[in-house]
Amino acid sequence: MHKYRILGKKGEGTFSEVLKCQSIKDGQYYACKKMKQHYDSVEQINNLREIQAMRRLHPHANVIELIEVIFDKKTGTLALVCELMDMNIYELIRGRRHYLPELKVKNYMFQLCKSLDHMHRNGIFHRDVKPENILVRDDLLKLADFGSCRSVYSKQPYTEYISTRWYRAPECLLTDGYYSYKMDLWSAGCVFFEIMSLHPLFPGSNEVDQIAKIHDIMGTPDQSVLNKLRNKTRGMNFNFPPKKGSGINKLLPHASPESIDLIYQMCTYDPDERITAKQALRHPYFKDMREAEKRQAALQKVDRAKNADKAGGDRPGSGRTEISRISDTTTRTEQLAQQRRRVSYRHLPNLMRRNRRLEAQQANHQNGFMLPKVPQSNALSIHSTTFPNSSFPTHSIVPKLPVPGATSTSTSTMLPAIMSSHPQQKARKPKNHQLPTKNVFGHYQLPSIDRRGAGF
Repeated sequence: MHKYRILGKKGEGTFSEVLKCQSIKDGQYYACKKMKQHYDSVEQINNLREIQAMRRLHPHANVIELIEVIFDKKTGTLALVCELMDMNIYELIRGRRHYLPELKVKNYMFQLCKSLDHMHRNGIFHRDVKPENILVRDDLLKLADFGSCRSVYSKQPYTEYISTRWYRAPECLLTDGYYSYKMDLWSAGCVFFEIMSLHPLFPGSNEVDQIAKIHDIMGTPDQSVLNKLRNKTRGMNFNFPPKKGSGINKLLPHASPESIDLIYQMCTYDPDERITAKQALRHPYFKDMREAEKRQAALQKVDRAKNADKAGGDRPGSGRTEISRISDTTTRTEQLAQQRRRVSYRHLPNLMRRNRRLEAQQANHQNGFMLPKVPQSNALSIHSTTFPNSSFPTHSIVPKLPVPGATSTSTSTMLPAIMSSHPQQKARKPKNHQLPTKNVFGHYQLPSIDRRGAGF
C-alpha cells in the first residue's frame, strides 16, 4: 500500500471495508476494498470468484473496474483497488422527501439491466443485487461487489442464505438452494420499486415474514407454482392461505403504466415465467433510452470517421471509413471518364471526316436518288416520269438500257444502283437488269415507266 495514501473510510460490510485512497504517483482517487479475511498464497487469491468475475466482465461501462490487486504475503492482507464512485443507491435515496425524476430513474434502471445482461451472458450471476451494491456518479451507474457471485453452470443446490433478505427471491426463500440467475431480476425489480418510492418493497423481519410481505402485495401464487417449489425443499410448510395482493399500483400512484408492468414482470413469483435482463432491455419502458443510445452510437461513428480521415486517410490499416472509400471510388470513376475523353479526342479528326461523309450520303439520298422531271424535248421514250425537284441533270445520270422485245429506238430508264458523294467512286452495274436495284442504304428503287409510252 506504499503506492497509495489512505484518506478515510467509505463503508464497511461483513467481509470487507471500503477505503478512499489517493495514488501517490498521479494523484488520482480510488476505492480500496480491504478484505477482513487473511490469505496464504497468490494461487488462493487468483481462485477467488470476485477477482475472476471482475476480470472476465472487464471492460463494461456499467460494471465497476478493477484497477489493481495488492497482496501482502507477510500479513496475508488482500486489497482490491477499484475506480471511485460518488455514492451508492441507498445513499442517494436515503432521507429524500421528493421523488427522483422519472427520466433519471429510467436511466439508472436501464444501466442496471445492461450490467445484469452482460453478467448473465458471460455465465455469472450476482446473487446480491441491492441498493448498497449499486454505485452512481452523476448519471453513470455501475454494479459492484461480486463477492457472492456464482457461475450459472455450477451445480445446484447453492448456498441458501446468500442475498440480503429484503431482495431475496421466493425460490431462494422456499427451496434448499435451488435457484438460478433469475434471482437477480427479482432483486432488480425490488431495487426499481425502491428508487421510485424511496422505501423498500418487501421489508420482512425474518424469512417467514418475508414470504408474508410478498403475498400481501403480490398475492398467493397458483398451486402449480407452489408444487414446483415444494419438490425442491425439505420440511417447508406450503399451506399458505389464499390471498389477493394489494398490488403495486396503489404503492406507486405517480409511476407510469410501463414502469409498473416492468416491475411486475421482474417480480414474477414463478422464476420460469420471470423476465430476463435481455428481455427487460427490450421492454416498452426503455423505448426512448434505446433510441437515444442509437443516436449516440451514430454520432460516435461519425466522430470516428472524422478522426480517421484526419489521422491518415490513404495509409494501409489507417481505419478508413465507408464514406472515404465511397469518395475515393467516385474520384477514380471521374478520372477514368476523363481518360476516356482524352483518348476519344485523339480520334476526333477521323470521326469528323466520317460524319461529314455520312451526312453527304444522307443528303444525296434525299435529293439525288430521285431524278427531276425530264422535259418533253429531252425525254428518252418516257413521257410521264415524275421526280421531285433536284439540281442533278437527267441526261448525265440515266443510262440507256435495252428493253427485251423492244425495237432499237425504244429505250427504258433504270435508276443507278449506287449514288456516292465521292467523285472517284463508280456506280455498280446491276447483275440483272430485270431486277430492281439496291442503293447504299439498302432500299430498293424501281423505275417509273409509262406503259403507253414504252410500247407495251
